[in-house]
Amino acid sequence: MNWANIDTVLLDMDGTLLDLHFDNFFWLHHLPKRYAEENNTSVDLVIGNLQQRMRELQGTLDWYCTDFWSRELNLDIIELKKEINHLIGERPFVRPFLETLGLHNKQRVLVTNAHRNSVAIKFALTGIEALLDSVISSHDYGQPKEQQRFWQLLQQSVGFDPTRTLFIDDSEAILQSAQKYGIKHLLCIEQPDSKGESRKSDHFTMINSFEQILSSDSGLRE
Repeated sequence: MNWANIDTVLLDMDGTLLDLHFDNFFWLHHLPKRYAEENNTSVDLVIGNLQQRMRELQGTLDWYCTDFWSRELNLDIIELKKEINHLIGERPFVRPFLETLGLHNKQRVLVTNAHRNSVAIKFALTGIEALLDSVISSHDYGQPKEQQRFWQLLQQSVGFDPTRTLFIDDSEAILQSAQKYGIKHLLCIEQPDSKGESRKSDHFTMINSFEQILSSDSGLRE
């Protein structure tokens, strides 16, 4: 990857810039526990039902929508997230990477499927917002990143050249969507959850830390 050929860097949030452990813990443990408490039912039953519902919605905008899940479960998802916000954290070398991109005049655009109210919680507890040039939520467009329409609207809004753009995400499905749209440079995160296992990909180059980019001979130096 030659940085002289890249003008724009599109960056996912959860699992890419931020540790996915917060989100995994919330949806797999904290939310089921709190729902069970509120409804006097079994945590295991809640987990089973919730996972089934999420499988049905995976890849849709509702899957990512805190407002949808608040209505679906009759709970305030944002307030529940705040109960464990101490788990929100940046992945290694995120700030030096973003700062270096800025020094090299690369356009830094956050593109996330997270709802704006979730983004606000993360921004309040991390230092990444000030190091971004634009912030786009798929809810702004009514289309998730899995859909080609998202990329069409993003290009109209941000004005990037797909052949001179790098996109970094932890989801292979979303990277495939970006690749289909024509985005040339793609990287996948190897271990999005710091408490989870590393993964391999047959389709995309994997990185585990932005230090790998900063220390490479690609032309991007601190």
